Amino acid sequence: MIPRRTRKAVNQINVVPYIDVMLVLLVIFMVTAPFINPTQVELPSMGKSAAAPSAPLEVMLREDGSLLLRDRGANEEGVPVAAAALADAVRARQQAQPGQAVVISADKGVRYEKVMQVMDTLQTLGVARVGLLVKPAQP
Repeated sequence: MIPRRTRKAVNQINVVPYIDVMLVLLVIFMVTAPFINPTQVELPSMGKSAAAPSAPLEVMLREDGSLLLRDRGANEEGVPVAAAALADAVRARQQAQPGQAVVISADKGVRYEKVMQVMDTLQTLGVARVGLLVKPAQP
């Protein structure tokens, strides 16, 4: 009498059919890819009424603590302004040109606290666009 063998359960997954399916999908994508157009972006056109932004108003802080106010659009020299009168001077310029940006340019040795005081003054005035002016690094 011949003894019968008992079958063992296979504990491995046969991945050959999965590889076949993936290769078929790869071929399909490679064939259809040239027919797909890249997305075209429709940019809005600019009307004649849109004006170029005005040149900013510049608040210059010197290392000695003095303040200068300069309108870059008018190419004027810096006008000395006391720290207490800065708010009134900026308010007068903002009423003449509403929405004009204000940039702060400070010497390298000016304390951070002084720059923050000027920014706080501009914020209390309600200036919407405030920036910091820096010199690009030399390579």
